[in-house]
Amino acid sequence: MTRTHRFQWSAILPVVALVLASCGGSSTGGTASSVSANTAGAGPSFKPLCTPQSGKSYKVALIIAQGGLGDQSYNDLAYSGFQKAKNDFPIIGRVIQSADIVSQGQAIVQEAGQANFDLVIDLEFSTYDAVKSVAPQFPKTQWMTPNFTSVAPNDTGYLFNEQDGSYLAGELAAQVTQDSSIPGITPSKTIGVIGGIKAVGIDKFLVGYVQGAHAIDPNLKVLVNYSNAFGDPAKGKQLADAMFQQGANVVYQVAGGTGTGVIQAAQSANKYAIGVDSDQDAIAPGHVLTSMIKRTDFAVYDSINRLVCGKLKGGDTVNLGLKEGAVGLSPMKFTKSIIPSKYLDRVNADQQKIIDGQIKVWNTITQGNPPWFTS
Repeated sequence: MTRTHRFQWSAILPVVALVLASCGGSSTGGTASSVSANTAGAGPSFKPLCTPQSGKSYKVALIIAQGGLGDQSYNDLAYSGFQKAKNDFPIIGRVIQSADIVSQGQAIVQEAGQANFDLVIDLEFSTYDAVKSVAPQFPKTQWMTPNFTSVAPNDTGYLFNEQDGSYLAGELAAQVTQDSSIPGITPSKTIGVIGGIKAVGIDKFLVGYVQGAHAIDPNLKVLVNYSNAFGDPAKGKQLADAMFQQGANVVYQVAGGTGTGVIQAAQSANKYAIGVDSDQDAIAPGHVLTSMIKRTDFAVYDSINRLVCGKLKGGDTVNLGLKEGAVGLSPMKFTKSIIPSKYLDRVNADQQKIIDGQIKVWNTITQGNPPWFTS
């Protein structure tokens, strides 16, 4: 290990140590059934694939992404899946978190490889290249990368069809923004969306949202901006305030912890936000129109399940979408009663059309950005 490498790792140890102290340990589950996904809209179910081998434990690391734990979004939902797995399987869980995962990512991934984990789950987008180069150096360690296809023979990718759920969110927003019968709506042909950074993995959400909105009204204006941060609620509020002032009634946040500021802005303006990753409807009841849920908790749990049961082989990519209940809109506990049923009927009908292949939603991962998307 070089001196520079030691310095980088020692710089993150105080942060890491705090998290490790709170979530180390192991637990054992004893029921045997199978992991299955719910196709009725309730989300996937979490069930062990096997009865874990007696006396054997597994070391599993979870690298937290930008925004950190406490973001009430992507990281927190993934962490909940990690906790579910700890309850069901004999794993020794370790959470690795850095205040600056982008600059320290290479060192963190390298050290995780050297720590002899059985499985490293890396939630961070920006460490894609690091995992691609480091994972082959440690063939006895399995890796899991949500948001990407498999990047190494010992890495399993989990790809979500976020564009499909975002399309439905766009359809709903486009209908709501023009209807004065809905509380807080000043009819306009404007909605907004705020991404965390300008990147293909984030634009995947944004493009789907715009496409869905334009399926309702091709003349609708969709304001697009980026916060360039995943943990800055003040910046999220500032950007959302500007969109509401420009006539948007609904703003979709795809910016992790920064998005809590978007939700705060919606509440202050008596308008609506759309949450992301987890069900954020309860953060500001009545002002989060819906949330586009991405079940990272399921991906985390499923990869650990496969590890323990000898089914995590690497080199594969697991695809999760509407059909599996792994993406989709929240139940809208606080807003469903104020939305005309015909709007929800349209969204539900088009969800099935996407599942059946009748509606094709643009995928920036495989197709790049479409010519009609400007940001």
